Amino acid sequence: MPRQFRLMILILFIFTLTAMGQDFRTPRPSPDATVSQYVGITKITVDYSSPGVKGRKIWGELVPYGKIWRTGANEVTSITFSNPVKVNGNELPAGTYGLHIIPGESEWEIIFSKDTKVDDPMTYDEKKDALHIKVKPEPNPFTERMAFTITDMTDNSANFNLIWEKLKVPFKVEVNTQQLTLQSARNSADWGTLMSAANYCLQQNVNLDEGFKWIQASKLINENYWNMRVLAQYFAKMNKKSDAIATMEKAIELGSKMENPPFDYDNMKKMLADWK
Repeated sequence: MPRQFRLMILILFIFTLTAMGQDFRTPRPSPDATVSQYVGITKITVDYSSPGVKGRKIWGELVPYGKIWRTGANEVTSITFSNPVKVNGNELPAGTYGLHIIPGESEWEIIFSKDTKVDDPMTYDEKKDALHIKVKPEPNPFTERMAFTITDMTDNSANFNLIWEKLKVPFKVEVNTQQLTLQSARNSADWGTLMSAANYCLQQNVNLDEGFKWIQASKLINENYWNMRVLAQYFAKMNKKSDAIATMEKAIELGSKMENPPFDYDNMKKMLADWK
């Protein structure tokens, strides 16, 4: 076999082993984990490593009281907010934050840091802190691996809970979903978004004057079944019965020409019949 050919085979073999190695991984003692939740239109994500109790005493020993903790193992836990939020009533801009904690026997301090690259408490820099809050730990059923859970969900808030061993440490995240939704609509210019925003106002019975303007703008951009049926309902809410009937009749006509009947077509025909 020629020397050059043998060399090519050797190089190919090395590249093959390298590619196989890139796909190979062993389990971490504290596996990576992620929990993510939309609160209204705001996405909140927590990325963390999940250490186990493994028969050890956690609070006050493995995790000492009064000292900075990276909230887990491996790297600092991070939390990401897609929109501005309030954490236990304190404002925090959108972004990603390192979640550091100083545990105490009766009170914990949670620190939201702009530094998300910390892998050791010794490299923590308090100058990069964005927010400090104090919380009370609560008793909780035994949990072998540290985890974050999300409870008490509403359209505008949720509780995020660090649970491990026999403790739960909660903090509340609040968002102004109505304001964020309306602002998002103001920044858009396509008929579908304007129609969706106007329908949101209609269903929530909020900001109806602006919602009425949005549905009119949607109709001007592209008159169709979807926005005409919403416009008809605005007229009905404004006690403009004849306008409501005429507009819904137009919507029904447009819907009849669609390839597939709209999902709420029968409901709109019933609504029209009730108005008449």
